[in-house]
Parts: sequence; C-alpha cells; structure tokens
Amino acid sequence: MHQTVLLREAVEALVTVRDGYYVDGTFGRGGHSRAILAALSAEGSLLGVDKDPQAIAVASELKEGDSRFDFEHGSFAQLPRQLRRKGIGAVDGILLDLGVSSPQLDEAERGFSFSQDGPLDMRMDTTQGQTAAAWLASASHGDIASVLREYGEERHAGRIASAILRALESGPIETTGQLAKIVSEANPSWEKHKHPATRAFQGIRIWINRELEDLDALLASAVDLLRPGGRLVIISFHSLEDRMVKRFIRRMSRGEQPPRGVPVRDNQVRRQLAAVGRAIKPSAEEVKGNPRARSAVMRIAERLPEVAA
Repeated sequence: MHQTVLLREAVEALVTVRDGYYVDGTFGRGGHSRAILAALSAEGSLLGVDKDPQAIAVASELKEGDSRFDFEHGSFAQLPRQLRRKGIGAVDGILLDLGVSSPQLDEAERGFSFSQDGPLDMRMDTTQGQTAAAWLASASHGDIASVLREYGEERHAGRIASAILRALESGPIETTGQLAKIVSEANPSWEKHKHPATRAFQGIRIWINRELEDLDALLASAVDLLRPGGRLVIISFHSLEDRMVKRFIRRMSRGEQPPRGVPVRDNQVRRQLAAVGRAIKPSAEEVKGNPRARSAVMRIAERLPEVAA
C-alpha cells in the first residue's frame, strides 16, 4: 500500500493562503493532493500533474468529487504551458515529490523493480518514449557506463556496462530479473543493506524518464510561476536531485553577485527566493512505518516580493 512521505510537513509548508491556487506536480495516487484540498478553503484551487497514465483514473475520480481540483497528464517540466492554457499567471505554491512511487515499484509489469521480475520498461509515461530494454539494445558501452556513473552514481559503471553488452550478444535483455542478475554478478562490491543492482536501476530509470532534465526545467521557471510569498516545496530521494534543489535555492537566495571589487550595498542585490528553515527529514516513527521514506529530504523556499529599483 502506498504511504505518502512527509505528508503533514509538506502540506503545512506549502499552504500559506487557504484560498490560493496550488500545484501538486507529482500527483501519483493523490496522497498529497487530498491533504492539500483538505487544507484549502472553498475558494482554493489545486492542479495535479503526473506523467503516469495510471494516475489519470485516480485524478478523474477526485476531480469528479471536488470542483476545486483539476488535472494535467504530462510532466511538471511543462507547467508554464499547462498553466497558460488554463489562464493562470502565477500560483501560491508548487509541490514536487520526486522519483518513483510505491505503486510503480510494486507493480512488476512497470519494470522499475529489481526485486520483482517483469518487462524491462521503466517509463513513467507508458504512452511514449523508449523502454529501458530498447535503450540498452541500442546503446554503446560509453553511453551505458555514463548513465550508470552520472545518474546512478555507480562506481563500477564501466565493468557493469561491459557485462550488459556481453549478455546482449546472446540475445535481448527483456526483463528486470535478467538485468538485475547481470548487474549483480558484475558488481564486485555489494553495499551493506543495498541490492547490488540498486544504483544501476536508478541510473537507467532517471535517464529513461529525463528526471533531472525535467527538474532543471521546473526550477528554471519556478520563480516566475510563483506569486510573492508563494512556496516551492520539493521532496527528493537521492543526492543528485537534492543537490540540484539545494544549489538552486542557495543561488536564488544569494542573488546575482556583483564582480569582485564592485561596491554594491546588500539591499541592491536582487534576491528572488528565501530558504524556509532547514532541510526536513522523516521522523524515526515515519521511517519505521514506511522504510522507503528513510532517504527523503524536503526543502522549502519562498518567493520574495519584488523590490523597486
């Protein structure tokens, strides 16, 4: 059963205006969205966005029962265009709960899990794009090693890439079980309490779904999408995402720094966001009830008011 991570903390951080307009950019199965709607007044509104076609049925049911809710099938990277279509100029808050969801992991046929054998798919949006199996069949050693190293942070990327290509000489790699076995046998150092294929699966999944590119696109447009006082709340599950979010908030909070030696008063530096508190992690109690929450990190930033020149 899916358990929404940092549910109370995320909604409390996000909803500062009860009759505002908010975006849940990773609707999933609606856990955060339902809690956001419960926190809004009758005049509040919420837009849910998700790549996963399986989210559509859940969102349709929620939309039918609550006129304050609307839904867009697609990536949160397309949020500026999605909002323009609805005539929305700016919003009071954007929530992202990044990565793969529990239902996606638990359904073997989605191809995300190394612990359940299923078709090697890994697409969050199964209506478009290349499957993981198709990509591996056409990728070079350099391509595979680069993805494993950069997106999976896998130290043995080259060795594992070689093993994958050797296996492909005997036929296609079509299932998650096949890939997990190849990677496990090629991985010379198994990390304690971690499946040896964890990093490889993570890297391939992130690559197939353009997860970091989508996050980068959303961050690039976030300031313009938020009203002054609006909140950006992002929950990350691995260091690559969290590092991007942390650096973005820091950069927007510091503002554009003048060249060294140029005398500029502090109040002349244009800052667009302010970090709200420190990074938040799940409580020991939440992790005990939901072990998948253990790596979650939530960061919050608020859009600053425009300062007259």
